[in-house]
Amino acid sequence: MIELKDITFSYSGQEQDGLHNINLTVREGECILLCGRSGCGKTTITRLVNGLVPRFYSGELQGTVMVNGKDISELPMYEIAEHVGSVFQNPRTQFFNTDSNSEIAFGLENEGKPLLELRRRVEETARNLGIEHLRNRSLHDLSGGEKQKIAFASVYAMNPDIYLLDEPSSNLDMDAIRDLKEHLKLIKSQGKTIVIAEHRLYYLMDIADRIVYMEQGKIVGIYTPAQFRSIPLDERERMGLRAANLHEVHPQTARTISPRSVLSLQNIGMYYRKKAIAQGIHLSAGKGEVIGVAGPNGAGKTTFSRTLCGLHKEVSGQLLWQGRPQSRKDRLRRSYMVMQDVNFELFADSVEAECSFGIRNPDLELVQTTMEKLGLTALKKRHPNTLSGGQKQRVAVAVSMICGKELLVFDEPTSGLDFDSMAQVAELIKELSAMGKIIFVVTHDYEFVCRTCSRVFRIDRGKLCDDIPVSVAAEEQLKRLFAV
Repeated sequence: MIELKDITFSYSGQEQDGLHNINLTVREGECILLCGRSGCGKTTITRLVNGLVPRFYSGELQGTVMVNGKDISELPMYEIAEHVGSVFQNPRTQFFNTDSNSEIAFGLENEGKPLLELRRRVEETARNLGIEHLRNRSLHDLSGGEKQKIAFASVYAMNPDIYLLDEPSSNLDMDAIRDLKEHLKLIKSQGKTIVIAEHRLYYLMDIADRIVYMEQGKIVGIYTPAQFRSIPLDERERMGLRAANLHEVHPQTARTISPRSVLSLQNIGMYYRKKAIAQGIHLSAGKGEVIGVAGPNGAGKTTFSRTLCGLHKEVSGQLLWQGRPQSRKDRLRRSYMVMQDVNFELFADSVEAECSFGIRNPDLELVQTTMEKLGLTALKKRHPNTLSGGQKQRVAVAVSMICGKELLVFDEPTSGLDFDSMAQVAELIKELSAMGKIIFVVTHDYEFVCRTCSRVFRIDRGKLCDDIPVSVAAEEQLKRLFAV
């Protein structure tokens, strides 16, 4: 079905993130999991199979990529698209429409399907994937996780032989990850071939037929799921890999936090086009707290984050800082937010420049030490747009430490991060906590919460609920909250 023969590839103008002497055969109906640290070459392999390398992502390519017995370099892109469907890490990059129905139908329209057939396939896709509630919706109004579901649906509707998925769980809550798992089981039962590049491994352990581990552009190990599970946890962590079983993950020792309240939310209501998203929110936080914000996709977690930072306008109630009411401008001056889609906040022409962009009198020594802590020093001359999703995320997190704000909000800060990077971000947030910052973390990442947060709230059905401490004593409550 897929054969990579003696592949070596380097991106134009880059010495890193290429491939070296790759040989891999994927059989028809097989599910292959590509794993390894960020930048190891997982995404590049998927780009070879769908023809984006080297046609869109230019570079020097040696070797041959065969799909269905044909050299992919000799196939036109439209013919590749008939057999290979791709779901990218950032679904926004593959959208061509403004509403969900049109996006699901887009590929079918390009294939010239008759109108009745097109409508039938869209309805069948929504029904099979359980996303009827996302039909006839503006894509701009969807959460990151909901957009990911539409991206998968647009590929499913075209019924390709091969599915390529790049970090498909990065923006999904636990319920949505379970849905994704069922979708993967569905297409596998249909005989589809699946190649999936992923950092979150636990949900794929009973789907993947082989697990391909990569380091620095090379395949260094191929395992069956049983062989992979037998690798000790500490060894997997040294390999830069996330947990294969979340029941192996436990909260770390709870930290003592100052009980004195600095931030107070009093009867906060959040609205979008006059429609209530959440109401009656009461919350207090002291210096040094790291508060996790959990809940299903589309519940209003990102809107809550934007409200804290003064970025969301339709708000009722009062937000106080040390007993003083804070206007939107006050909140904007006091806070910094790492967005779920970090592409919206990367502006400079190098990683090093980005780390001090817009900051008056930046501490250049702090810039250098922060880049070093987050493994960005080797990338400091690279343009942010040439980085992988996980590397971009680390750049945005670095800025949060350098900017000197008192209230920090991270919206899915571990999206697309390997174990090393997740652990680095966790340690950075602990440092910020020790400096007295108040930190909110919107996350679905149970591993990250166990390492980082002091307590967790849940936003669901328009309310803030479930104030759970992150401690060994509350482990069962946390597991229920994150559906572990």
